[in-house]
Amino acid sequence: MQEFGNILNNQVLLVALVACLVAQLLKLVVELTKERKFNFRTLVTTGGMPSAHSALVSSLAAGVGQTVGWDSPEFALATIFAIIVMYDAAGVRQAAGKQARILNQIIDEFFQGDQKFNEARLKELLGHTPFQVIVGSILGVAISCLGEPYY
Repeated sequence: MQEFGNILNNQVLLVALVACLVAQLLKLVVELTKERKFNFRTLVTTGGMPSAHSALVSSLAAGVGQTVGWDSPEFALATIFAIIVMYDAAGVRQAAGKQARILNQIIDEFFQGDQKFNEARLKELLGHTPFQVIVGSILGVAISCLGEPYY
C-alpha cells in the first residue's frame, strides 16, 4: 500500500492533472463570458474551450520529455498517446456530437404536438474544434514548462 502512496510524489502526473483542472476552470470563465451566467456543469462536461483532454495529455507528454528525455521511448509513448487523444477529441467525438445534434433536431420536428417521446435528448457537445484542441495543447505544454522546476 505504501507504493500506492508514492503516486502523490509523481510530479509529472500532478502537473498534468493541474493542467486539466486549469483548462476546466477556463471553460467556466469562457462560458461565463459568452453566456453571462455561471454554469457549474461546465466543470464536469466534455467539449468546449479549451480542451481539457488536450491540456492533460500534452502536459503529460511534455513533462515526460522534460524528465526522462526527449529521445526516450517513454516520451515517444506519451506523445503518440497525446496525438490519439487529441485526434479523437477533434475528430470522432466532434462528429458524434454533430450526429447527436441532427438526431435531436429530427426528434424535435417529428414529435411536435401531442406525441410523446420517452428517451432523453442526446448529448451534443462531445468533442472539440481543432482550435479548441490546439489551445488546450498549448495550455498543457505551457503549464508543464511552468511546472518544470518541480521535476
